[in-house]
Amino acid sequence: MSEGKFLVVNPGSTSTKIAIFDKKVIVYEKILRHSPEELSVYPRVVDQFSFRKSLILAALQEDQADLSALTCVVGRGGVTKPLAGGTYRINERMCEELRNTNQGHASNLGALVAKAIADERGLPAFIVDPVVVDEMEPIAKLTGFKGVTRKSIFHALNQKAVARKAAAQLQKEYQDCRFIIAHLGGGISVGVHQNGRVIDVNNALDGDGPFAPERAGSIPTGLLVEICYNGGFTQKEMYRKLAGRGGLVGLLGTNDARTVEKMIAAGDDNAKLVYEAMAYQIAKEIGSCSAVLFGKVDRIILTGGLAHSRMLTQWIKDRVEFIAPILVFPGEGEMEALAQGAWRIMEGADPVREYV
Repeated sequence: MSEGKFLVVNPGSTSTKIAIFDKKVIVYEKILRHSPEELSVYPRVVDQFSFRKSLILAALQEDQADLSALTCVVGRGGVTKPLAGGTYRINERMCEELRNTNQGHASNLGALVAKAIADERGLPAFIVDPVVVDEMEPIAKLTGFKGVTRKSIFHALNQKAVARKAAAQLQKEYQDCRFIIAHLGGGISVGVHQNGRVIDVNNALDGDGPFAPERAGSIPTGLLVEICYNGGFTQKEMYRKLAGRGGLVGLLGTNDARTVEKMIAAGDDNAKLVYEAMAYQIAKEIGSCSAVLFGKVDRIILTGGLAHSRMLTQWIKDRVEFIAPILVFPGEGEMEALAQGAWRIMEGADPVREYV
């Protein structure tokens, strides 16, 4: 089936984005904001299900959005078990795992809400390239600590979407390309894309790799052990220092790159050092990824919200453009990426995957 409209649902920590696409064209969009007071009454993120679903349906009704022509509902994928990239049908097994997971990520609500809305209308529901996409090679997962392997948790949705966009610019198929893609957001992930698979990537959720606006990044292991045992912090406090209160937040007191650039413009040398150090570490990560591809890289791609920063992207370019030409796709484009995943299913370009 290649006709109809797609409802897209994308829950974030303090907002829920909704949109309706007519094929590849957006015809309706809205962001529903949620205050800390509204969310504080729910012990777990999954407990927000009814609250968020009701707000979505109320907004669609208030705006007189036409749902009669919907073909499917697409939700942002959550923290399930590791999966290959692609578009997955949301089934009860997926929902049950999301209801019972210990990972309290807002994206877990995407599949739950999407399926509920779809079921009420007799429609299929899908997720697309969730954060747990795992296509890493075994050699990339090994560590020197017995029993500990690296995990693939990253901005798969946007990385895969811009990879397809870059491949189209090169008049090639994604499966025939070799890219290094750096998603620059509150967390930073740098993925190695080879023949349609992300064969290596840092764990952006836990703050592995370059430090980011809200992530501490990789830090010396011995010092980390010392702080954990002798720093006087609880496990929860320590984790928040690494993911949420690390990076620019910990060093400069803000996660907003625009604020940092204003500080630099006002002559704050420390802000310049920190901001340039972040670019330096991103460039180092890209350089190490080039070794994975034996230096044979078609394009380096910078994307995510921070890719709007000309200062940051230029610092990165200066250090890595000797490796390969650079493309910049600012922003996250999550809603479009979710809709495109559904569109590829509906037109038969991709197979629908089953969650088992």
